[in-house]
Amino acid sequence: MQPPPQGRDGFEIRTVYGPDDTAPGLPERLGEPGSFPYTRGVHPTMYTSRPWTMRQYAGFASAAESNRRYRDLLAAGTTGLSVAFDLPTQMGYDSDAPEALGEVGKVGVAIDSLADMRVLFDGIPLDEVSTSMTINAPAAVLLLLYQLVAEEQGVGPAALRGTIQNDILKEYIARGTYIFPPVPSLRLVSDTFAYCAAELPQWNTISISGYHMAEAGATPAQELAFTLADGIEYVECALAAGLEVDAFAPRLSFFFVARSALLSEVAKFRAARRIWARIMRDRFGAKDPRSMKLRFHTQTAGVELTAQQPEVNLARVTVQAIAAVLGGTQSLHTNAYDEAIALPTDASARLALRTQQVIAAETDLTQTVDPFAGSYAVESLTDEIEAEALRLIDAVFAHGSAVAAIEEGFQKSEIERSAYATAKRIDAGEQIVVGVNKYVLNGDDAPYKPLKVDPAIESAQVRRLTSHRAGRDSSAVESALEALRAAATGTDNVLYPLKTALAAGATVGEVCTALAAEWGRYTPTDNW
Repeated sequence: MQPPPQGRDGFEIRTVYGPDDTAPGLPERLGEPGSFPYTRGVHPTMYTSRPWTMRQYAGFASAAESNRRYRDLLAAGTTGLSVAFDLPTQMGYDSDAPEALGEVGKVGVAIDSLADMRVLFDGIPLDEVSTSMTINAPAAVLLLLYQLVAEEQGVGPAALRGTIQNDILKEYIARGTYIFPPVPSLRLVSDTFAYCAAELPQWNTISISGYHMAEAGATPAQELAFTLADGIEYVECALAAGLEVDAFAPRLSFFFVARSALLSEVAKFRAARRIWARIMRDRFGAKDPRSMKLRFHTQTAGVELTAQQPEVNLARVTVQAIAAVLGGTQSLHTNAYDEAIALPTDASARLALRTQQVIAAETDLTQTVDPFAGSYAVESLTDEIEAEALRLIDAVFAHGSAVAAIEEGFQKSEIERSAYATAKRIDAGEQIVVGVNKYVLNGDDAPYKPLKVDPAIESAQVRRLTSHRAGRDSSAVESALEALRAAATGTDNVLYPLKTALAAGATVGEVCTALAAEWGRYTPTDNW
């Protein structure tokens, strides 16, 4: 007898599903759309009244170059911006730092100061767009620069809508762009929660991310479990800082991947909402329904894109985008087909956006809420992924906390084992990747001209930074940095002196260095 087929995520996919494959109590596990436990979606009408926010993640070279790309995307119909920052910015280094050499503007836009942020959003009314910023360790810094630019535009803080990723725990697990040790990093996160609750009421203060764990090799259940465990840690941290759960929890959001295993991905998203709703109600005593709603952004799976036959990625991205829509995402980024080779070109970025627009405008997926509800297969998979995710969450907290598990290398080692198993299946031909281990072309693919970042960008950015420093009031900057260092040693919210320093002209690198002088820079343990 042949063994049962296995899904790409490791879950058994049976040939036929029936009523006996769904456990008793399905109506209670489902609820109604927009009602606890939100399995069917966080809004009663979902896309029937309004489609998801269509974002395209973009940022490269200089602020001026990225600004042009944003204008093009907005003109093409993007309904939200998503900013990619270069590695020096992500790590809290200025463009002229030795550590930044060769990396300025390469994988995102270089932002050194308020002057750069001004250029990045030149001509873009910040009260009319929703902006997501993929930034973690210095998330508070970039948020405050954004607020300062908005103030210069005459836009009040109550009108600003968007998200900062601000998820430092997943950096220790899967990505590595951290600056400070976990404890002060969590203090910065909770200070941001408090600041936004008081100053930026529409801003999503964190996007708790499983995406990067999935890109590192996590299974859907691991992605879910380790992300929600981090979410629990952030809530605990905010409560310990004296915040009321219903004061900050409605502004929490999440970020997941959408892979090509469509059924499993839909089940994953539905399980995520159900688990989080129960955590917030039963573990933390949330009363506000908004605190129990898991709202999430989705990005299609970059790790599943191939440099071989890159045009095939168009099909992959379409399937992944449909999985995100069927799973009930609140916003979506579709990867460009050429991203396995280089930064997207203008044409490929526009085509990725058109993929979303076709799904929204030319299919019937937006005409009904949660079309897979009651599917024997999807409901069974939802229960399986939920059970495995809960088991893994318990395994994380068996270490004492999510941070303790991170410091002992638990999540990282679990993901590495899954990644290794997947690589072995692909190498053995047991998991098909079209164009890589099956349906391979014998000749060369058609020539492709990738987008290239001009290496002169780095020297131009350094000159711009030098000019910025020369034109500011150095004594005002130093006084503001001293106040920031003093706040870092005490218990005051550091975002207020941080904003003062940035407004005075302090750079991203200077404020991060001031905080690191008091908090230290993080060095991984041997477990890493």
